Amino acid sequence: MIFYAGGHSMARFTTFVENHFVMLEINFPVLALSAVIPLAVGSLWYSPLLLANAWMKSADMTEDKIKGANMILIFGLTYVFSFFLAMLLQVLVIHQFHLGSILMDEPDFNDPNGVTRTTLNNFMELYGDRFRTFGHGAFHGVFTGLFFSLPVIAINALFERLGARYILINAGYWIVSLALMGGIICQFT
Repeated sequence: MIFYAGGHSMARFTTFVENHFVMLEINFPVLALSAVIPLAVGSLWYSPLLLANAWMKSADMTEDKIKGANMILIFGLTYVFSFFLAMLLQVLVIHQFHLGSILMDEPDFNDPNGVTRTTLNNFMELYGDRFRTFGHGAFHGVFTGLFFSLPVIAINALFERLGARYILINAGYWIVSLALMGGIICQFT
């Protein structure tokens, strides 16, 4: 499966797929593995060993609420949503994903011998592995946590009248989770 991003028409996308131009393939096993990370981090982060008591107090959570939850549904949906995050992170941590969408409107893009395709292939041959490390992916994961997850959590918490402790606990969890996910995706995709 190829990744496509951009505001191009469906006809253009169909041509793109039919010509089998694959710059970077989606590595579903790596994404599936990275989608487990929020579950693993959460099992430690929200455990009595670390922040369970502080989180329960800040979220106005009780043992009765926890016991009455459908944990299979919660864990299942958490995995599905974490997979969605992995799909997004892949584009944020691997810069080479953007090249095809930048050049897609060039007239000779679908010509395997055209200047655009030859230039793109040469570029990928020379630079396709740049910034493909765990550290680089973790950096972008932290960046995503700070500048996306934190504001979203904070805005919701403000309207729900939840305090700074709640925001910091949950944002911290996502910053750590996204850093690990980003690192794995960048290194192994």
